[in-house]
Amino acid sequence: MSLPPPAPAVPTTRRNLLKLGALGLAGLSAPVAAAASAGGFTHGVASGEPGPTQVLLWTRYVASADTKLAWEVSETSDFAKVAASGDCLASPATDCCAKAWARGLSPGKWYYYRFVAPSGEMSLTGRTRTLPVGKVSRFRLAVFSCSNFGFGWFNAYAHAAESGDFDLALHLGDYFYEYARGTYPTAKQAVAGRTLPLDEAVTLAGYRERFATYRSDPDLQRIHQILPMVVMWDDHETANDTWKDGAENHQPNEGDWAVRKAAAERVYREWMPVSDDYWTAYEIGNLATIFKLETRHVARLQALDLQEAFRSAAPGRIDAALTAFRDGAWRDPARTLLGTEQENWLARGLKASTRANKPWQVLAQQVVMGSLVMTEGVLEGLPAAAPDWLKLRLQSSVAAGRHGIPWSMDMWSGYPAARERVYQSALAADANLLVLAGDSHNAWAFDHQHQGARVGVEMAGHSVTSPGAEGTLGWIRPDDLARQSVAANPALQWCDTARRGYLAVELMPTAAHGEWRFVQTVRQRDLALGGAKRMTVLAGQRKFESG
Repeated sequence: MSLPPPAPAVPTTRRNLLKLGALGLAGLSAPVAAAASAGGFTHGVASGEPGPTQVLLWTRYVASADTKLAWEVSETSDFAKVAASGDCLASPATDCCAKAWARGLSPGKWYYYRFVAPSGEMSLTGRTRTLPVGKVSRFRLAVFSCSNFGFGWFNAYAHAAESGDFDLALHLGDYFYEYARGTYPTAKQAVAGRTLPLDEAVTLAGYRERFATYRSDPDLQRIHQILPMVVMWDDHETANDTWKDGAENHQPNEGDWAVRKAAAERVYREWMPVSDDYWTAYEIGNLATIFKLETRHVARLQALDLQEAFRSAAPGRIDAALTAFRDGAWRDPARTLLGTEQENWLARGLKASTRANKPWQVLAQQVVMGSLVMTEGVLEGLPAAAPDWLKLRLQSSVAAGRHGIPWSMDMWSGYPAARERVYQSALAADANLLVLAGDSHNAWAFDHQHQGARVGVEMAGHSVTSPGAEGTLGWIRPDDLARQSVAANPALQWCDTARRGYLAVELMPTAAHGEWRFVQTVRQRDLALGGAKRMTVLAGQRKFESG
């Protein structure tokens, strides 16, 4: 099926289109300021929430009053025969975003779609796909996370779009970052031409401005245009280190947390092709069930403060304090990410999937599930001029690692009892768990076990642009850090802590393949890859193949 054309970048002439097409840059769009002030269709099209017979369509049409848009879905790009059609409303009350369910479609088929304004103006033509039913021999996912506009160009989206061989995109969160301009990235770190809003996103207007900025990016528009995307928020869509009743980056002078969280959720649902469900599942014929989890807003308890446990220990009592932390608060069975309702839903879903003889049960969720202790080697060569906060973090993490305590309390490793409950549900269902994760900015491959029994594997993806350990631990060679990390963490089979990109996952009845694709740069707009790492798990083995 041919791809629909991208948005024009400049006045549309044959010469310009040929030139941009040859460079792989034909999707270049107008600057964000121009797009924000323009009327009509301003931010392309998108689709999501695919099912066997339906998909959710999205666009944005800017006008001063409510505007009824027509939408059409067809198997052909000329729309000679319309498979589904209807109307939807673009309203200033929803920031002029419009969504519509296209229903009555056929399973496992590609479709084109478009929106039409009362004036006859048409949106870009989008391409989407329904989920298959019955026998499925192959299904491919493009998996993204952690896309910070200011740190660079979204070359990962561009490469995935150009490759043209995916059935579905997954975005595991940190679709945007909430910080004020000059914070993250700093003015020194920021890439020219990637200007962020001046103020931190806190209000309804602030979150809308953030979406408008990010969705002005031509490569983000393009990946939405040509693939349905299953998306979920992590923390930065609201504020750093979000939990149900607050966030690290929410201060008392920024108002009531519940109001801020509600504003963030509302805008997310305006601008993204998502339903109002906090969690849901997608059936990939007889091949897999993809479970989309929610680990931030609904039930997550506040992360423990490992550094405080370290810092507050009496002189000579650090080991005792960390032992008490490990055996007490850290292992508390009441600590949860998902909450009881979602845990029970997942347990039932895993059993239903295996009863249907599907070889793969995929957890599409936000944070790394594997456990990582900090290696002693990170302190070797630590610069004397390093900031105090970094010294404290590394010293406390290394000390904790000697007691078997992982360094991150914000990942699943900070909620070990909750993770064990997921493991137990997977084992009770006889599931073949494939965990997908983002959040960490680095690439990881874990084998998961529980009490000596194999549970499954994890493919944790690296970031689209956000810097990884290479930015924080610059005195350690990435290869050395990777080698030390694998040696110190038995479940960790491989990692890369220095490169950006995306994860390509191929599901087949007999095997699942993960390919971490590394873009050559994010400092310039460039489609080139700088390498890739491929790993395989065979169905039923619940561990990565060696070699």
